[in-house]
This record gives sequence, structure tokens and C-alpha cells, in this order.
Amino acid sequence: MLQEIAERIKSLPPLPKSFHQIALICNNPNSSVNDLAKVLEEDPMLVANLLKVANSPLYGFRREIKSVLQATSLFGMTTTRSLVTDMSVKKLLNVDMAPYNITPEYFAQISGWQSALMLQWYKKIDPSKIEVLFLAALLQETGKILIADEIVKNDETFQFKGEIENSINIANVEKMFVGTSSSEITALIFEHWKFEHTIVESIRFSDNYEASPEEIRPYALALKIVKTAIPVNSPLSERSITLAFNLIQKENLNEAYFSQALDAIKEHC
Repeated sequence: MLQEIAERIKSLPPLPKSFHQIALICNNPNSSVNDLAKVLEEDPMLVANLLKVANSPLYGFRREIKSVLQATSLFGMTTTRSLVTDMSVKKLLNVDMAPYNITPEYFAQISGWQSALMLQWYKKIDPSKIEVLFLAALLQETGKILIADEIVKNDETFQFKGEIENSINIANVEKMFVGTSSSEITALIFEHWKFEHTIVESIRFSDNYEASPEEIRPYALALKIVKTAIPVNSPLSERSITLAFNLIQKENLNEAYFSQALDAIKEHC
């Protein structure tokens, strides 16, 4: 099954033209939110999805967001780029999350919660890492889409779902069925699409941050903590939050900052 997934990744289509246009605009210091909004407006689906996210209570905007320019101005170019990247990726991959016992919509919601938690938490820890961590948190569960697809093809949905339901280590269940974890698959996907090295390696080591290179470790640890608090099988449950705090205590991180970020997210979930 691992070979089938590897072949599937190699055959993935390139990201859409708009993705590369957005990257060029965001990397150009002379570009503005107006330039970014004009590109986004060419894709009605991206517009609809971006406005849906902008009007989510997770981001706490006090008025209804009715235009792409409004959304882009409020999010800023970096966050807008991250959100649009996530939308572009999920649009390219067929999503059937039945083996994880969740709907595609709930899967997207969980990714949103993970990234929002990261944003709330890390703006107090180290704002310089937010650009990488926000996007990595949005994307880190992407590999589950390909795992779910293989599980369905092999008629193992019932068995997989039963193992996932109460597991505190989803990665181990994934390895038992397909020989690798979704974080490793996600890293391969974004390596294939030539994403930034730090994003790829942070996701790759997010299940095993202690084995990561020194410069990657804080990113991988942050991703691990966020997905421990908000796993796909029990997001923001008492058990999940306890496990996340156990990691924070083990690594001597500031508990108060994480607690405040959690409270902000739980208020809108």
C-alpha cells in the first residue's frame, strides 16, 4: 500500500496557476493587497471559500466581510496566502474521510482550528515563526486524504475506523495499516510540490520532533502539540488537551500562553 501512495504522489497534478501568481505577489515587496485581491477575484471558488473563512468566528472580525479586498486587508498577505494555499491543495485532492469517521467539511474545520490555535498561541511565543507554523498547521493533516483513499480502496474502512476511534496515537494506527504516517505522506506531497524546506521538514518530524534537526525542532514540536490538542478523532476533548499539556510541561513551555490560546479557540468551536 505504501508503494501505491508513493506512486499517487508522483502523479499529482501541479498546483494551479493562481497559486504561483499569488506566491510571486507575496514575495514581491512592491506588491499590495490590491494586487493579491485582483488575482483571487479570478477564481470564484477561492473567493467563496476565503469569505467563508473570513466570516468564521475563529478570526473574530467584528463586521461581516463582503469582499476579497476586505478579507485580504484584514488577514494580511501572509495569512491570506496560507489560507488560499490550503484551499488550492484540498481542491486538487479527492476528499473522502470516511475511514477517519469524519466528513470532509469537519476535516477542513479541524485544520482551521489547528491553524487558528497556532496563530493565537505563537504570536505570544515567537511571532517570527508564525508565517511557517500557520501554513504548516493548516496543511499538516493533508496526508490523511491519501491514506483514507487507500483504506477505502482496500475495503478496510470498518477495521481502520475501529482502531482510530479511541486511539491516542493516530500515527501508529496509520503505520499499522499503510506502513507510514500521514505526516510523512504530507511531507512527501509538499516536497513533490517544492514547498519551503522548513515547512516540509516541520511536518515530516511532527510525530517524532525529538529526532528532528535542531533548527526544525521548535516547529515540529509546536505542530505536535497543536494536533495533540485537536486530533481528528477527539478535537479539544479533555483527554486531548491533557495530553497536549503533558507535552508542554515536558518541554518546559509556557502553559499560560497555550491555555489562553485554547480558551480563545474553544469559545468559537
